[in-house]
Amino acid sequence: MKFEIPLKSGRLIRRYKRFLADVEADSGEILTVHCPNSGSMMGLLDRGNPVYFWESPNVKRRYRHTWELVAVNGILVGINTNRPNRLVEEGVRAGVVKELEGYRFVRREVVWGAHSRLDLLFERNGRLCYVEVKNVTLAENGVAFFPDAVTSRGAKHLLDLQEIVRKGHRGAVFFVVQRSDASVFRPAWHIDPHFSATLVEVANSGIDVIAYQADVRLDGIWLRNSLPVELDRQ
Repeated sequence: MKFEIPLKSGRLIRRYKRFLADVEADSGEILTVHCPNSGSMMGLLDRGNPVYFWESPNVKRRYRHTWELVAVNGILVGINTNRPNRLVEEGVRAGVVKELEGYRFVRREVVWGAHSRLDLLFERNGRLCYVEVKNVTLAENGVAFFPDAVTSRGAKHLLDLQEIVRKGHRGAVFFVVQRSDASVFRPAWHIDPHFSATLVEVANSGIDVIAYQADVRLDGIWLRNSLPVELDRQ
């Protein structure tokens, strides 16, 4: 996935109100940028971190700049939670995701039940596969963790997948690690034990748990390789 608009660079001043951040652009201008990430962004928000953002050509947008990447200890991290769905879709189409090889893309934002939507739907030989995609930005000592904040909504999506499998379909939760310094994925028991325990439960009931690392660059992001998944509390 190549970025449609070239990125500009600057330094982080602060992130606030969940969806806003102040950035000092390389030009010296202070900008308020949209932050497309509702998580805690743990480990990413030190003042002065290099940040990369793009400017919308739409002059009517209230916040014309959108934060895309941050550099931490020389590692680029993709913080835009709107990207992973497309990364998975492109990865499956390109044959990168071996766990979903042979599946064809059907649609996005799939309604399930009365109040839920799951991210992606695939099909192979008449069998449907519902996929919920999670963006991973937290890594410590070579381990990628999700979530970076308590997420009751995330746990609910896992239970939706469990119900999908009970009805004879395939269900998968797909963790997209948007940074290159992790060699394994684990649920963040130390942050959200309920989500982590629910992930173990649904995995034991037939849900596929998939983790892939993304190649994050200044010109785009692509799925690169699978990561081992370790679900047990360490």
